[in-house]
Amino acid sequence: MQGVARNFFTLAIIYSLCGMALGLHMAISADHGQMPTHAHTMVAGWLMSAVFAFFYHLFPAVAQKTLAVVHFWLTAISGIGLMIGLYVMLAGHPAIEPVLGISSMAFYAGMLLFAFIALPAIWKN
Repeated sequence: MQGVARNFFTLAIIYSLCGMALGLHMAISADHGQMPTHAHTMVAGWLMSAVFAFFYHLFPAVAQKTLAVVHFWLTAISGIGLMIGLYVMLAGHPAIEPVLGISSMAFYAGMLLFAFIALPAIWKN
């Protein structure tokens, strides 16, 4: 695994470790107030980043394009902002909500970009 695929899979592992640590913390403390953050970290972070990694691994020509690199950085930066923003907001600091909103929209833009990149590649004859 190389390039964008390796970057996405590395990010997926980091998300997994953070999400699992948060899950363990909630279980030990019996405070499940961060459940939405845990779920977003595991699904939007770990799962989606792993899927992106394997897509780019299976389509190495697509992974070489500049748009794939843009996709990685847009998803990485906005995803980290989304997870931190959600954690801070659920910890009782609603002033972070504009950052959370911007990060969420940017994360969605990353998914739209992925659709733009992936759909032509998988439907190519």
